[in-house]
Amino acid sequence: MKGTPGLTFFKMLGSGDANGFSIRPNWRQYGLLCVWENEDFAKQFFQENTVFQDYKKRATVWQTAFLKPTMFHGSWDGANPFISAAEFDPALPVAVLTRATIKKRYLWRFWRQVPRVSADVEDRPGLLFAVGVGELPLIQQATFSLWQSGKAMLDYAYRRNDHSAVIKQTRELGWYSEEMFVRFLPYHSEGAGFWDVNATSSR
Repeated sequence: MKGTPGLTFFKMLGSGDANGFSIRPNWRQYGLLCVWENEDFAKQFFQENTVFQDYKKRATVWQTAFLKPTMFHGSWDGANPFISAAEFDPALPVAVLTRATIKKRYLWRFWRQVPRVSADVEDRPGLLFAVGVGELPLIQQATFSLWQSGKAMLDYAYRRNDHSAVIKQTRELGWYSEEMFVRFLPYHSEGAGFWDVNATSSR
């Protein structure tokens, strides 16, 4: 990936078992997060890169989502790789990425909360897709979710007791040594994967 034209930031991400929110790894599902100078570089990579093409051939299912950041805070490896590219509209679909490095002394407390929050997010109104991913097992964790609308996402994030309680604990106890939160506008997708961004965005 290093030296890829137009690529300014990337992360290879593994996932947990079940819906991804597990200490057990899922050897069947992986993610690749890329930030590009512009869309032309992204399309060139996904159409021509030989390693990516090889991964697609080996995969049972694959999907590429094109996302424009609408809001972000925090840092990733000491920097912010994103720039604003769209306005947040609660009536439109939204993708959310949360990422954190967990302090070692809080690992047990963090993972004890995960099953409850994981069960709470399943079958939530407006949720299209959600998975737990990470760079480093147990310590560097992330979540990616796609919602039919920003309103549905906000209703879950700030009005569900379980999720709100965990957010409050992280702030009060300082569980993370680094964290980042990003909202995106999903506007295009390729591949036959877990959702149809194109159909959702046209609603």
